[in-house]
This record gives sequence, structure tokens and C-alpha cells, in this order.
Amino acid sequence: MQVRPLTDGLSVSPQIALEDVAAASSQGFRSLMSNRPDGEESGQPTAAEVEAAARAAGLEFRWLPVTMPTLSQKDAHSFAAALDELPGPTLAFCRTGTRSTVLWALSQAGRRPTDEIVSTAAAAGYDLEGLRPRLDLAG
Repeated sequence: MQVRPLTDGLSVSPQIALEDVAAASSQGFRSLMSNRPDGEESGQPTAAEVEAAARAAGLEFRWLPVTMPTLSQKDAHSFAAALDELPGPTLAFCRTGTRSTVLWALSQAGRRPTDEIVSTAAAAGYDLEGLRPRLDLAG
């Protein structure tokens, strides 16, 4: 599991395995959020399987499946609402962590300066320079 912190309350990761759920709990996470549609790639656990493992480990779980081509500002608002509702810290994951990072970035547009959003993502290993115009517009 490759955990990459974005804020004190949110980290992102590439796809986690079911055995990573207990590790996430032991690392202090209180919630998991999956941003992958089921069946996006063979071998990935379903949202229901991750949710069952999360509940067994005492974690909250939220499934907010999105795809990059269809990712909208509405999805970013849903992501922000989920973070507000879930006990933190939260670990959000998708195939590589990029989608979860983009959702966070769009949810922060207008709340944080664009330079701060882009540099925070870069520090976690995600290049969001190409998203800069959208962040400026969303703010």
C-alpha cells in the first residue's frame, strides 16, 4: 500500500488489496473511500468486498466511483461532502491515486490558491499542472 498524504485528514493511494484494509486501520485511518468503478480492471476487489473488510476493521467506507473522462465538478462536490461526513483521517484510492487527487484538487478550488493545490499534489507525486486552468475556473 503506497499511502501519499495530501492533508492532515486525507491521504491517497493506488488500488489497495483487501489485506491492506487492516493495515490502513493500524496506520490510524478511520475511513476509506474508493473512487474506482467496479470491474474497471480484472483482479481488483469490488467495492462491496472492500466495504466488508473496512467494516470488519472498524473503518467507515464510501464508494464514489468516477472515471477521468467523465469526472465533473459535481463529483468533486460529492467528494468534499464525503470528506466532511466521514471520520478522518481518510484514505481515498483509485487505480493510481491520480483520480482521487484530482477530486481533492477540484474540491479545493476556490478554497485554496491554485499554486498551493498543485504543489501539494506534486509533493505527493501527482502532476496536476495540466489541471491548473480548470482549477482556476472552478474557483
